[in-house]
Amino acid sequence: MAISSVRRSGLWWGLVALLVLGAWGWWSNRPAPAAAGNTEVAPVLVRTALVAVRDMPIRLQGLGAVQAWASVTVRARIDGQLESLGFREGEIVRQGQLIARLDDRTQQAQLAQAVAQRARDQAQLDNARQDLARYVELARHGAIDRKTLDTQRAQVAVLQAAVQADEAQIQAARVQLDYTRITAPLTGRTGARQVDPGNLVRATDAAGLVLINQVDPIAVSFTVPDTAFAAVQAAMHASGPGLAVEVYDRGRPERLGLGTLVLMDNRIDTASGTLRLKARLDNPTLALWPGQTVDVRLILGQQAGALVVPESAVQRGADGLYAYVVGPDDHVRMQAVRTAVMQDGLAIVTQGLSAGQRVVVDGHYKLRPGVQVAEAMTDATGPTPADASFPTAEPGNAL
Repeated sequence: MAISSVRRSGLWWGLVALLVLGAWGWWSNRPAPAAAGNTEVAPVLVRTALVAVRDMPIRLQGLGAVQAWASVTVRARIDGQLESLGFREGEIVRQGQLIARLDDRTQQAQLAQAVAQRARDQAQLDNARQDLARYVELARHGAIDRKTLDTQRAQVAVLQAAVQADEAQIQAARVQLDYTRITAPLTGRTGARQVDPGNLVRATDAAGLVLINQVDPIAVSFTVPDTAFAAVQAAMHASGPGLAVEVYDRGRPERLGLGTLVLMDNRIDTASGTLRLKARLDNPTLALWPGQTVDVRLILGQQAGALVVPESAVQRGADGLYAYVVGPDDHVRMQAVRTAVMQDGLAIVTQGLSAGQRVVVDGHYKLRPGVQVAEAMTDATGPTPADASFPTAEPGNAL
């Protein structure tokens, strides 16, 4: 029993000694404490811009559809066989250009018949007038009675009316003959032809011969929310007709055309809650095409002295919109802001910022109030589009 107790006591003291040695080894090999000057966290790299003061256009954006300024389905006005076409599919035709010819032999014969009828009636009229002149002379000498003279005068009047009717028949025959020559009613681009030469065409054919669309100038129809009615109407009264309209490729920054507003619809669509507008644009390069979907911006006027920042500077949080403002000591703070509109990568600020302040436009995800920041170097690709029109603020610049 005594020997067993001694062994347990030895094991216990050995374990204690092992723990002491382990603690001493950890203490002696622990890392040295950092110097007081190295406790600061490195600044967060961000990109910043200055709040600018600019005259900004007031724009109203909408989705539009391109339409031909005028569209005509060319149809024959009489029945007949199509002899020839004077255009190629898809080409531009000029107003008055011959685009189709029908067989005109029937109309030529009708015109010749009407001309012959007039010649016959004209000869009878000339003879009746000569008889009337003789009857007048005989009546002056009392050789014939008054009734015979009046009858001859009536005959002359009847033949005069017949000649006039013949003239009308000739005019009608010439119109029918003209209908065999089909000309372009406007200048525009032709579509696919609907009938080939040799076929019989009728005036009742719904498809006609060809569709001509006037594409220069061209029209763009677009809609805006009904809440914009008052602003559009006020702008039209202030500047008169012809508000500027910009048309852009759908979802892309390329501007396809610049035109003027020509129509504000006389009613608001209650089903969709939209107001339909129409613009007229010159289209010499044919960048716009009927049926194309485009983005439309209606310029309502100019806002002078607006505070403008890149759109990326404005962030949305639980309490609304805010921006990170960089102070003179390069520390950031959150500033609640209000904006009037965001367009073209820019935000017009109405409350919360002042001109010359420095705001963060990139690197927000690393920030919190009070963090120190430093300006990131611009890479070889240059600034982002949102920052391209703004001066980049360098740390230490006077604000």
